[in-house]
Amino acid sequence: MIELIQFPWSPFCIVQRRILEFSGTRFKTTNIPNTDRSLVWKLTRGQSYQVPVLRDGRHVVFEAAEDSQAIAEHLDQKLELGLFPAQWRGLQTVLWRHIEDEIEGLGFKLNDIYFEEFIPAKERLAFVRHKERKFGRGCLAHWRAGQAELLQQLAASLGPYEQMLLNRSFLLDERPRFVDFDLYGVLGNFMASGHYEFPAAHAEMRKWYSRMTTVRAGDFSS
Repeated sequence: MIELIQFPWSPFCIVQRRILEFSGTRFKTTNIPNTDRSLVWKLTRGQSYQVPVLRDGRHVVFEAAEDSQAIAEHLDQKLELGLFPAQWRGLQTVLWRHIEDEIEGLGFKLNDIYFEEFIPAKERLAFVRHKERKFGRGCLAHWRAGQAELLQQLAASLGPYEQMLLNRSFLLDERPRFVDFDLYGVLGNFMASGHYEFPAAHAEMRKWYSRMTTVRAGDFSS
């Protein structure tokens, strides 16, 4: 059975979890503490400490580079999901890089300001230390103070995706491709705290998100 090692709120874990749900295959999830990456370190033989990690039998798949999609590509090939069709090569790369840079960069900050609601008390010190070592002392308080501006920036960044959905059910055509799952995961992280909804101006995205939550591979002919 396929096993997904994850943090439940991680945008990149949500991506892979939704792909697995979409596929209809049996899988299990293993949640690890944000402060204890020892299982990831062990499975990747000291090559990574990041989630997600996929264990498929004896085969362990993880992202060895910043610009890879090794896990999604593995699932796509194994389960024949049509996530990376030839006609969208290049364009999908441009889109997922924007999604994982600009949109994810705004979304995780907005989610993280509520960290006390989803990080256990015993793990909060390490969580804050990790964030401040990466983004500077007081970053969480700074993001909270700038919450309104961050929300405005996120709404603006989503504008082109709203336009893409005006005449189609999914971002590129009439079935979900990898970038649909990628954006779904990033927005799932943004809304994980329960404090946010889609910006009012993005009505098509709201409907798309609902479709992405329930869609299955079996809904489409091969």
